Amino acid sequence: MYIGILSRSIQLYSTRALFRAAQVRGHRVRVFDYMNCDIMIKDGKPKIIYGIDELPEMDAVIPRIGSSVTFQGVSVVRHLQQMGIFSAVDADAILRSRDKLNSLQYLSNQGIGIPDTFFSDNINDTTYIIKSVGGIPIIIKLLEGTHGIGVILAESHRTAETIIEAFAKTKQKFIVQEFIGESEGSDIRAFVVDGEVVASMKRTAQEGEFRSNLHRGANAIPVELSPEEERTAIKSCEVLGLKIAGVDMLQSKRGPLLLEVNPSPGLEGISKTTGIDVAGKIIEYLERNVKGKKY
Repeated sequence: MYIGILSRSIQLYSTRALFRAAQVRGHRVRVFDYMNCDIMIKDGKPKIIYGIDELPEMDAVIPRIGSSVTFQGVSVVRHLQQMGIFSAVDADAILRSRDKLNSLQYLSNQGIGIPDTFFSDNINDTTYIIKSVGGIPIIIKLLEGTHGIGVILAESHRTAETIIEAFAKTKQKFIVQEFIGESEGSDIRAFVVDGEVVASMKRTAQEGEFRSNLHRGANAIPVELSPEEERTAIKSCEVLGLKIAGVDMLQSKRGPLLLEVNPSPGLEGISKTTGIDVAGKIIEYLERNVKGKKY
């Protein structure tokens, strides 16, 4: 099978892991920088130009699309799908999950628990906003943040009011969320591949930090999910149409509460923490789903 990995660089850990996993299983594999892919629509036939040549015929692609260039990356993935190439992650599913507010709307409508969340373009009464999500402390989160960037814990009414007003005045899109104190600075990352949780870990923030992202120095240990946590992770991916995703959840008194579903989750933290070959699981998923190809 000829597999293309859509990534900015072969030097990225996740890209290297996928590249090696494909080679070990006897597949031909190449990395393509999706930002250097030019889209051509001519005579009703979609093409991708890479450099000066057409992109070679491939059986499947694995998108590793950065959040800051979602539009460009998704446009390339969609074009490849129109060319009949199997994508490990659907283009429209990437878009649905990257829009944090939109994805929470999809998920809550399907009975998946999320922290109480407030969004408005008209911020006039910060006291009402704070009360609507359970009062201080609250979480204020930029809709386009990643790796914990743009996520703020406001522990006083004055701080919350200042941050909300500053974001509103600078036209930032943000949500205000309930703070789940019983999670104690920890969250769960479940890695889902093709409708199955293949690895899971618990991340705990460093002392003095509430964000449990590994990029923020959090500690991680393997964890066995409860049946309800596993169902939440799998259903979240089904609702958004994602076959590969990292699902982040908080453990709360009222069950698992979903924070985010990431369509391009990093492989390093969860692979090293759990000892599971997550990249290999992704290649095996392609092997099951790309029919009629010789491996």
